[in-house]
Amino acid sequence: MVITPYKTDPITIGMDLHSMLHGYLPIIQEKEIVVVTSKIISICEKNIKKITTVEEKRALVQKESQQYVDNDLTRRYGFQLTIAHNLLVSNAGIDESNGNGFTVLWPKNPMESARTIWEFIRTQFRCTHVGVIITDSHSTMLRYGTTGIGLAWCGFEPLHSYIGQRDIFGRKFTVQQSNILDGLAAAAVVTMGEGDEQTPIAVIKGAQNVTFTDAPPTDQDIASLHIEMEKDMYAPLLMHADWKKGHAA
Repeated sequence: MVITPYKTDPITIGMDLHSMLHGYLPIIQEKEIVVVTSKIISICEKNIKKITTVEEKRALVQKESQQYVDNDLTRRYGFQLTIAHNLLVSNAGIDESNGNGFTVLWPKNPMESARTIWEFIRTQFRCTHVGVIITDSHSTMLRYGTTGIGLAWCGFEPLHSYIGQRDIFGRKFTVQQSNILDGLAAAAVVTMGEGDEQTPIAVIKGAQNVTFTDAPPTDQDIASLHIEMEKDMYAPLLMHADWKKGHAA
């Protein structure tokens, strides 16, 4: 697998996203995957806010969250623990880095943004089987540092199932599924960087175990990636948190 990041000029508020992609992407070939950071999509969509106080940011996070935890344990690090777009993240993905004085929210509808990018790439480069991933970064429990995560996708199946297959010693897999979406997102974010690299797009070639599709994900496809909190293996922790209902619930 080869991941190539592409450097751009600074993305400015209201810039046309598809024109920007056309200007910086190489010629996209069949079975390649285009990766775009969520931040530049939000900046193009003007989904940004001018925040001046901690209280304003706290209210905005709660507005963008499905659920949130806001207490002394989270406030000591200046964030709220949230669930947004069915992902466990801090501050509902809201971030000030590379915002040029603005607070940048997640795209208004990440899956719809991924779909429109996918359709643009298929039309522009006359490809049938291509993928799109919109990325952000998140932290992992009990680990320092952040890794990339797939906020949205289009053009391929996000999971690769091993259920029913056997390992090298003949043991049958019963529950194992590989998260292709987040694995590719994490690898791509490493190459694109999270600081001042100014490489917010990348192209993945030769990824293994990717099943490309001819249509955008259905609601059922999207739901298949989501685990209900009470069924999650981390339920003993998640179910005992002091969750409050956010405005995006």
